[in-house]
Amino acid sequence: MKLEIMNLVAAAALAVGLAAGTAHAADKDIVDTAVAAGDFKTLAAALTAAGLDDTLKGPGPFTVFAPTDAAFSALPAGTVEKLLKPENKDQLTAVLTYHVVPRKVMATDVVKLSEAKTVNGASLKISTTGEKVMINDTATVAKADISASNGVIHVIDTVLLPPTK
Repeated sequence: MKLEIMNLVAAAALAVGLAAGTAHAADKDIVDTAVAAGDFKTLAAALTAAGLDDTLKGPGPFTVFAPTDAAFSALPAGTVEKLLKPENKDQLTAVLTYHVVPRKVMATDVVKLSEAKTVNGASLKISTTGEKVMINDTATVAKADISASNGVIHVIDTVLLPPTK
């Protein structure tokens, strides 16, 4: 009996901790939430270089399909460095805004969509097979529904490149 009570108390403490962690994360905007996660250093640097960090700290709501640092590392050598140069700010902005949908789209909504128009103006293709969600047939959603005060983040494993105009 004593062990059952201890397990119940431990489970309750864990549930309260998880709820508090979720509530705390939702107090941060998209940029601060991504920075706190630790896997988005390149994305954060790129947002700053493009001057988009203040926008994504704004009221939103936004949905960001956020590539991890590993996703940026998978780009051809020199690509990130080239995009971060001031003379390539327009290209960098086009790539980053292609990852942002100007409304809040939770995972339950994403699976009902076949496409979503981005801030870039181009649309992302969305497909679902079982539990797997793909963006443009190249990026897999690795983690969904990371809440932020001004929207939601879905972690993806590939950097999305906008169609050329």
